[in-house]
Amino acid sequence: MIYTVTLNPAVDKTIYVDNFTLDAVNRVSSIRQDAGGKGINVSKTIQQLGGTSTAVAFLGGASGSFITSALDEMGIPVRAFAAEGDTRTNTKVVDLVSHTYTDINEPGAAVTKAMLDDALAILALEINPGDIVVLSGSLPAGAPTKTYATWTRACRKAGARVFLDADGEALVEGLAAKPSLIKPNEVELGRMLGRELADDDSIIAAAQELVDGGIEQVMVSMGSAGAIFMTDKGAYRLHQPAVEVISTVGAGDSVVAALAYAADQNLPLEQAARLSMAVGAATVMQPGTEPAKRDDIDRLLEQVQLTRL
Repeated sequence: MIYTVTLNPAVDKTIYVDNFTLDAVNRVSSIRQDAGGKGINVSKTIQQLGGTSTAVAFLGGASGSFITSALDEMGIPVRAFAAEGDTRTNTKVVDLVSHTYTDINEPGAAVTKAMLDDALAILALEINPGDIVVLSGSLPAGAPTKTYATWTRACRKAGARVFLDADGEALVEGLAAKPSLIKPNEVELGRMLGRELADDDSIIAAAQELVDGGIEQVMVSMGSAGAIFMTDKGAYRLHQPAVEVISTVGAGDSVVAALAYAADQNLPLEQAARLSMAVGAATVMQPGTEPAKRDDIDRLLEQVQLTRL
């Protein structure tokens, strides 16, 4: 079983504006709303791949009800914990003419340490050895920076493999608990290690440093340039297919989803790596935070370039 944990979920509101201009009146051409938050995006993609997951999230107010209803309609099980206040709305302004993607993210409802501890205790009782827990996204207001470290240790103690996709102090603190996999981009990885990563060699060295420190797998996403996948059993340079970009929201989440699905299905590392790149490319072809389509994934899979390092 795969559990995705979204401590700071959101309704993703995507607004399409041609020739978006600052300090001017902009006319909206179309608008859509999706259940969002990084872990929830992971669950949506896992479903498209044919897998199953349970979405664990703090949800409150009308926005929280919208997310619950949307996931119910998709057939994704939800383990909801009550949030104090409304779940946030994140606005994405997409200009398909100028090819710009602007995120305006709200802070979200606050939580308390007691709320987090209660939710973790319940989740830990449900986890079985061999399960996968995906911890991803920003921490809500009120959450200690060590939250992901605490959750990682508890889930590992219950026998689960933990995939961590976070940034900043939350990621740095989480690393101490030794998750099985992390997925920073090259900027986040450099920031975490306190140095600029200017080329493939420097990224490879940085990822190797983390693997040597006890992280089994490090997927360093590099946008349209592909990724470097460093593991304790080998390393790979990946180039994803060139596609028309409609929305970049959720692309990184889809890579994590593919890796979690592959691990749950016990797929070989090379197959998992190829799948993650195909899913990432297929995701940016979709509007809003709509997940990748299986037909697109299968078509793009053959176009992924993989080199073993």
